[in-house]
Amino acid sequence: MRGLVFAFFTLLTATAFADERVEICHGYGCLVQVDVAYSDGQLGEIRRLLFSAVDAVGEREMLALAIGRMYAWAGQMTDIHNDRGGNLADAGVPGKMDCIDHSSSTARLLRLLDARGYLRWHRVVGIEVRNWAYLFPAHYSAVIEEKEGGEAARFVVDSWFVDNGQPAVILPLDEWKKGAGPDV
Repeated sequence: MRGLVFAFFTLLTATAFADERVEICHGYGCLVQVDVAYSDGQLGEIRRLLFSAVDAVGEREMLALAIGRMYAWAGQMTDIHNDRGGNLADAGVPGKMDCIDHSSSTARLLRLLDARGYLRWHRVVGIEVRNWAYLFPAHYSAVIEEKEGGEAARFVVDSWFVDNGQPAVILPLDEWKKGAGPDV
């Protein structure tokens, strides 16, 4: 019986401190999916960063940093360290990412943070697309929504615009849909 109790607590402890795994896409169109492990220490750092925010605006600012940091850590384990903002600066290199790779991976990272209770003022909505000439899909991004307020304000969390490890660009969804974003 004593051995059984010891085994149970050992399993419980190992589970409590197990790495969190997230599939990160690259290769354009999620051609390659790599399982990336985030340690309890890394996630604790992200928790402290996000919990330093005192409102929704601050949480978005910290979230931009957190997503950049999580991509930087993923780049230490995968070829995505080669990824550059946009689609032209990294053409032909292993680890290149298009907006489909970024939107899918960022949405997964956001869901991890939400599942751990790190998002206090936002919820994860999913992925949105903005169309070119209102006809053809042109760009995808992960989307969050404020939890409080009359009309739930939505924002894109778009890491495609920046080099690997840089803070994500967070913009109001309506502005992004009209083409807003940094030049790449």
